[in-house]
Amino acid sequence: MSTPFTGAHRAIEPFADRDAESSELAIEHPIPGFADDFADVLESTTVHRSTIGCVIPAYNEEASIAGVITSLLAQTRVPDVIHVVVNNTTDQTVRVASEFAGPHEIVTDLGEQFTEVFVHDIGKNPDKKVGALNYGYSLVEGYDYLLGVDGDTLGNKRAVEYLETEAVSDSRIGGISAIYSIDTAPIKGTIAKFLIAGQRTQFAAFNLQNLLRGRNMAVLGGQFSIFSTTALRDVMKANHQRTPWVRDSEVEDSLLSLQIKSAGYLTKISPYARADVGGMTTLRAYDAQQVKWTFGAIELMWPGQRGDTKGQPLHPNLRLRWFENFGMLTNLFVRIAFITLLAGSLSINAFVFSPLWLIPVAVAVMLNLRIAMTMQDHKNSDILFAALVFPAEIFMWIRLSHFLRSWFRFLSRKKVDNWAMQAKAERGSGSSHWTPLILLLVVVAAFAVVWMLLGPVTQSAILWIGWPVVGVVTVVQTVIMIFQLLRRHQGYKV
Repeated sequence: MSTPFTGAHRAIEPFADRDAESSELAIEHPIPGFADDFADVLESTTVHRSTIGCVIPAYNEEASIAGVITSLLAQTRVPDVIHVVVNNTTDQTVRVASEFAGPHEIVTDLGEQFTEVFVHDIGKNPDKKVGALNYGYSLVEGYDYLLGVDGDTLGNKRAVEYLETEAVSDSRIGGISAIYSIDTAPIKGTIAKFLIAGQRTQFAAFNLQNLLRGRNMAVLGGQFSIFSTTALRDVMKANHQRTPWVRDSEVEDSLLSLQIKSAGYLTKISPYARADVGGMTTLRAYDAQQVKWTFGAIELMWPGQRGDTKGQPLHPNLRLRWFENFGMLTNLFVRIAFITLLAGSLSINAFVFSPLWLIPVAVAVMLNLRIAMTMQDHKNSDILFAALVFPAEIFMWIRLSHFLRSWFRFLSRKKVDNWAMQAKAERGSGSSHWTPLILLLVVVAAFAVVWMLLGPVTQSAILWIGWPVVGVVTVVQTVIMIFQLLRRHQGYKV
């Protein structure tokens, strides 16, 4: 058990002008059908009628923890207490965070507020982030709400205010997530900028899907979400758990979201609260993160019992996961089949170009551009990423490699600590992210050898059957993309 560090009061400057500006824009351009109700709640309630305990699980966050605490102290609605729970760290996270420890009296747009920052170093913790979250919960379980914030996530100036206002307006809400994106300003290097552009698009598409589904959030991401402690207690009781978060799943936030929904509560995404998360700037780190997330999602989706994890294939929160995986499988089939048939056709001089094949590409570009334009802070890099075709296509191949590795790892039943794998990758170690590329080259070489061994009649028959099949699947994909392209976004910005 650690003792909180205490420190002197620190004066906190406003977090960022862009946050104040973006929150004003959100009010000036309200979302039809929601803004009026939201404004009524803002006018008829005071944000201080409930209590909020903030928990920041921190692992090697020396570079970012000061900005995270500063952004929380600059909120219009400051959490009543902030607990930084440092675990398994090997850097100076504790020292940096301790500079903020102690009481703070802060004057905000909502008046004078008081909070206190505590820093806990719980040392080596086998449950990693889950253990840190549960330790934090034990410190704030008497509060009305638990605000979970990652050690590299910066909320905009009114993020906590927006989350709390909606939470107190409806007792059915068990948790609300902010809209997540990634700030491009500190990103350096071509590869890093490319990966961040892809992740921003990925976040935007996911956020938009959840907003358009009645703002029902499939995953209350731990990056910046508020939870009703009453809902957390009900989850613990219903599932015979001593803590809200359990180590049963690789995606602890997804599992908790499912449990909150199953306990009869709503899981929502706010249309106003926004937060910038820490993106992955290297291929190996992004690969490890995505494989962990996808593997964990598959465990929750797949029927049957695996250890302490029970698959819930029909759970409402997992419908989006099924669509995502089916979409990835279709994308993989179309790309592999098209390349294989194209190479086969060229090898026997049987390929005839048809401009109809450009229609799916054009529709995909328009859909990507529309998603980019829904970003409230879209940059030139987001537009170019969507419009130039090749960046988005390369990023899709990277995502397909994660998809394949996750399913192979799941189906092989090989026991792997994906948390440790991600930590190792973020430290710059490991080379497993190259495995899909090596396997692809091996498969291509094998296909080439087999193709050359086939006779002309067999080759022609394969092409005669293969091209129509790929064509039909591509037409179906294109029709789905057209529907997505024409779908009304109801004024939402992500």
